[in-house]
Amino acid sequence: MPFEIQVLPSLSSIDATTWNALLDQDSGPFLRYEFLATLEESACVGPDTGWQAAHLVLREKGKPDICGAMPLYLKRHSYGEYVFDWAWAEAYSQHGLQYYPKALCAIPFTPVQGGRLLAHSDEARAALVNGLKQLVMQNQLSSAHVLFPLKTGLDALVHQGFLLRKAVQFHWHNQEFINFEAFLNSLNMKKRKNIRRERRIVTESGITFSHLSGSAATIDDWHFFYRCYANTYFEHHSTPYLNEDFFMQWAKRMPENLHLIIAKRNQQAIAASLLVVDRKAPISTAYGRYWGCLESIPCLHFETAYYQAIEFCIKEKIQLFEGGAQGQHKMARGFLPTTVQSAHWLADERFLSAVDRFLERERQGIDQYIDELAEHSPLRQNENLIIG
Repeated sequence: MPFEIQVLPSLSSIDATTWNALLDQDSGPFLRYEFLATLEESACVGPDTGWQAAHLVLREKGKPDICGAMPLYLKRHSYGEYVFDWAWAEAYSQHGLQYYPKALCAIPFTPVQGGRLLAHSDEARAALVNGLKQLVMQNQLSSAHVLFPLKTGLDALVHQGFLLRKAVQFHWHNQEFINFEAFLNSLNMKKRKNIRRERRIVTESGITFSHLSGSAATIDDWHFFYRCYANTYFEHHSTPYLNEDFFMQWAKRMPENLHLIIAKRNQQAIAASLLVVDRKAPISTAYGRYWGCLESIPCLHFETAYYQAIEFCIKEKIQLFEGGAQGQHKMARGFLPTTVQSAHWLADERFLSAVDRFLERERQGIDQYIDELAEHSPLRQNENLIIG
């Protein structure tokens, strides 16, 4: 079946209904038009940020309706991706070649798995991948990268010569726990004692917590959350990826997916974390996205970003809690290693071969790392690590 590809410089070129109709239950909240369009409208992504939108949409020839799409950006750096290719860029530079701009199919600043080739047939997904490669070649870009796709997308990418790269994240799995104590009882003694100690430190510091759904949170709550979020970056002498306007718009557009956790001492708010909740997915999931504090207190991060979130998941019967990229320290808090993948294609055959060899060595290292993690399971000895 012949297809036509179009490049959209902004999601404003189409409407929310058209884009969201391409999503399925596995796509997740970050692929919704409301999230991606808010990033653009708040200028968190755009030419001035090094994230120039170049979304691909697919139509059958002679038909007006869109039958496929891909969230795509032309990147002039590698920040905000959580799949690190700085060494590849350096290799290009050493050979007098330009690595940037590159084509990146991903959710900006969001290392979570989801749909990337938004289509309902293998033929349409193959056409999207081919269109991505053609865009790279016709615009003399160095490469194309698809981050954290689902398996259906991976198969289509590998079939057209993309190389797979493996990474490890740490996720918490709800084993139908009736309460937090039941969760603790699934862990080995050392981990149980450590978590109880950390929670006790926070309690003895006079900290209390309130939970607010996105629909219940006020403008003042979001102002406070942003202060916490931005302060995390400022303390590391960095600049936040997301601005306050983004959060204000997002809260209005997707309140059903947002959940705020606010820490207080003497009735004064001092820290906050944000969960993005997807109750409609085949596996209901909470994503721990952002956290920050205005006052440094021992173990406050673990309590606000992890333990309060786990309690929320248990109460709401949410099956999976993804705590973000990397973070082996999460294992001590009951999170288990899970493998995720990305796919990469370089237009220059020489570099494609070199990266292929690099990824083979890296995969061996990842496999060894996973084996080492299995020896330090937080679970009781008669249970096994869950590795996806």
